[in-house]
Amino acid sequence: MSRYRLPALLVITLAVGLGLAAPAAASASAPSPTTVASSPSPTGPTAGPCAYTPTPDEPAARPVGLPPDPRHTPARGKVRVVLRTNLGAIPLVLDRAEAPCTVQSFLHLTRSRFYDRTICHRLTTYPTLSVLQCGDPSGTGEGGPGYRYRDELPTDLPPAPTDPTGARKVYARGVLAMANAGPDTNGSQFFLVYANSALRPNYTIFGEITQPGLRTLDRIAAGGVTPTPEDPAPLDGPPALRTEIRVAHRG
Repeated sequence: MSRYRLPALLVITLAVGLGLAAPAAASASAPSPTTVASSPSPTGPTAGPCAYTPTPDEPAARPVGLPPDPRHTPARGKVRVVLRTNLGAIPLVLDRAEAPCTVQSFLHLTRSRFYDRTICHRLTTYPTLSVLQCGDPSGTGEGGPGYRYRDELPTDLPPAPTDPTGARKVYARGVLAMANAGPDTNGSQFFLVYANSALRPNYTIFGEITQPGLRTLDRIAAGGVTPTPEDPAPLDGPPALRTEIRVAHRG
């Protein structure tokens, strides 16, 4: 089972990257930083506000350093990133105002080619959880970048109509969010929401998927989950249409 997961349905916990146990289950450039925090110790966090913290017990699935951690983290403007997959492009728009530390990390991983030649390892097709999860070079749902950082959680999501308790919120179609393994354990895994999903607001939203990207995502979702002898019609697992991020880049 993936380390990063999202809860499935209303009671099942899924895996992250999402932090959903893996979900588990969404362009003006910002000013350049003026001051950069001091370099971290081998085991200590960066000195800036994002406090990217090495995880020596969970080494990087692919070698990569810690992100820059400027004292004045860019917190305005949007950045376009394209995931070029074997099934079509998935353009994204990252929102620095919504989650500055998350955007800073995602761009660092993109520049470092951390996401190139990786697969999206998980597709969920539950009525209340419809996401594609990516971002683990190991392809297992267990891998990350060798560091973690704090949550930047949404506070204004509408309640999910399927949850009478009001605890779960709507992660709407088109949302781009981080998977995690619990509070403040964001790393490299992320999920793409292709249909409105009901989740506790425990996953950082840091951007959105454009309409061309949603068309690609819909194609992947339509292929369903890879069947197994034990479950010929699974709702959660590797996508039947193998989805490989060939390159991720700003664009």
